[in-house]
Amino acid sequence: MDRLIYTAMTGAKHLLEQQGVVSHNLANVNTTGFRAELSAFRAVPVVGDGLNTRTFVVDSTVGADLTPGILQQTGRPLDIALPGAGFIAVQVADGSEAYTRAGDLQVSADGQLQTRNGNAVLGDGGPIAIPPDSKLTIASDGTISMVPTVGVPNAVATVGRIKLVNPNGSEIERGGDGLFRMKSGSPAEADANVAIVSGTLEGSNVNVVEAMVSLIENGRQFDMQMKILQNAQGNAAQAMSILSAR
Repeated sequence: MDRLIYTAMTGAKHLLEQQGVVSHNLANVNTTGFRAELSAFRAVPVVGDGLNTRTFVVDSTVGADLTPGILQQTGRPLDIALPGAGFIAVQVADGSEAYTRAGDLQVSADGQLQTRNGNAVLGDGGPIAIPPDSKLTIASDGTISMVPTVGVPNAVATVGRIKLVNPNGSEIERGGDGLFRMKSGSPAEADANVAIVSGTLEGSNVNVVEAMVSLIENGRQFDMQMKILQNAQGNAAQAMSILSAR
């Protein structure tokens, strides 16, 4: 009876947490470059006095689905997408390096190339600065070129090159801000084999149908855990009734 209650109780609790993961994925179905979060259940024994007969059910995040999303042409020069594997390196508020697939870039008021969330896009020598009054083009290797839009156009000048990386999936982890970071804490090396497509954005890779099915399955499994607890309560009440009669 004791084992039944522990298993059902922890199963119900972590089903709710897994439901939250699925709901979070659905909420980002239209987020540029979003990677679906993956989760799984595992059993953990309860260590304590007596026999090791009880186990907890734990929901653990096993990583992210790194499958590329659908590419959508926008025609905007600062929209970039990675058709294959890889990430765009950015600098977050604390100065550390992180990685994203969201390529809807913009130029800030002080001329810094940033993502929509305000993170500075990194180049070979740090954050990339964009000269004012310039028309930009981004090549497939991440090289940013500009032509002045004021006065007589001069020769095309290179502004910088976006740092593109391709770490192994087991070497990175997603943070609470949705950005990926190296587990080792060290910056990833630039990878010349990572290519980008200008004038294009990558959509979320969340499968809406699979996510909706998961919501239904989790709801039914939660109801099943509740019924197990009710049965355990009924069995305990009958046992007490039998013992009291004696």
